Amino acid sequence: MPFGEQPAYLRVAEDLRQQIADGSLPPHTRLPSQASIRAKYGVSDTVALEARKVLMAEGLVEGRSGSGTYVRERPVPRTICRSGYRTLGECSPFRQEQTDERVRGTWEGRSEQAEAGPAVAERLRIEPGDPVMCTRYVFRAEGEPVMLSTSWEPLRLTGRTPVMLPEQGPLAGRGVVERMAAIDVVVDNVAEGVGARPALADEARLLGGLPGHVVLVIERTYQAGGLPVETADVVIPADRFRVAYHLPVR
Repeated sequence: MPFGEQPAYLRVAEDLRQQIADGSLPPHTRLPSQASIRAKYGVSDTVALEARKVLMAEGLVEGRSGSGTYVRERPVPRTICRSGYRTLGECSPFRQEQTDERVRGTWEGRSEQAEAGPAVAERLRIEPGDPVMCTRYVFRAEGEPVMLSTSWEPLRLTGRTPVMLPEQGPLAGRGVVERMAAIDVVVDNVAEGVGARPALADEARLLGGLPGHVVLVIERTYQAGGLPVETADVVIPADRFRVAYHLPVR
């Protein structure tokens, strides 16, 4: 194959993708059959099948048992806003991360003690196996799941304090900044890194998507005087939401 030339299955997928984008293949339309793709593009069954797999992996089409493959309806992406700071006195940081302040956001969380794995330990600057409080959240807007979050806090910092459980006690649901302030830990920095990957099966189930569809993953770490006090993975379905950052200019 000459340098720079696409494989046949990618050329077929690109043409079908363009038809979906320009409306020639509108939502809920059945994708041309494998035989039709083979005849139109002069390719083998294997190439036709691989082209369809590409479109399915991209979330553009979906298979329906006993019926065929159909173009998916593409949702209009909504915005999840993230600010560069967290103020005290907020009922939850989720209030600052909603698409629309008029939309009522809810969440549910479950905490359990765990041992820090190597990646979490590195982010928190503790030893692998050190005890942490792990909290898993599902965030919803108007009842629709929009975001998942798994956070870890070192128990050497919060253990045996009123804020050991993020969703219980006198500051339940108040957010990291306010909870840490209650134990005289002043959060002065938050770092976030954004990446993308295929959704895991459990993530897709909770978010109402399909395994393999792309999700945005935000690695967030709160720090106090250079010491990490909480780190979290925030997972957002990339086909339904975009993330907008509002950062103060100092």
